[in-house]
Amino acid sequence: MIFTFKLRYLLCFLLILSPLAFGHNISASNAQFVQGLAGPAIAPFMYLGAKHMVTGIDHLLFIVGVIFFLHQTRDILIYVTLFTLGHSLTLIIGVLLDIQANAAVIDAIIGFSIIYKAFENIGGFRSVIPISVNTKVAVFIFGLFHGLGLATKLNSFALSEQGLLTNLISFNVGVEIGQFSALAVMLLVLGNWRRLPSFERYAFSANVVLMIGGFLLMGYHMMDYLLA
Repeated sequence: MIFTFKLRYLLCFLLILSPLAFGHNISASNAQFVQGLAGPAIAPFMYLGAKHMVTGIDHLLFIVGVIFFLHQTRDILIYVTLFTLGHSLTLIIGVLLDIQANAAVIDAIIGFSIIYKAFENIGGFRSVIPISVNTKVAVFIFGLFHGLGLATKLNSFALSEQGLLTNLISFNVGVEIGQFSALAVMLLVLGNWRRLPSFERYAFSANVVLMIGGFLLMGYHMMDYLLA
């Protein structure tokens, strides 16, 4: 009974958050503002990057999945660094080279990255699909797609060529500030939860909910692609 109630509560919470996940694009007012800038604008782009990260539920859910069972600081730093390197590369290169990718497809892959990580966390690759996955490589590769997702957002704007590299780096720094701020909160919450008996009882169901969130995101963006 308690398990059913808690799982139902988590599902309801996820459904409430889902509109945020589907609507974390850069707002029209922010887009209009940055498109009107000419030359280096460090502070505005840092703010935009940080805001995009902390309101991007898809990015946050993936990070939660990555660190869910990581206890050692060294392991956390390795995985977060790999993810950061991945999305920083494709963010900057994707905008500088004006790489055009379908935003809905990229966002669907990002949703799939959440499914993958939650599936791995519940032991799916050991019991259901007996394949060996290099988790570090997987996190880096999915980081590339997360960065490409950020690049597609920026490529949809008419950004000034003046100071573009400076502004891209500023945006990326803002993304990292948002990411590490969110990471600090996640580690605090998970660290306290791990000390409680309920962590062992509900860790599996929490990752099932995480997987459902990934399916919601992937399904939404695939429908967006198919109906476009």
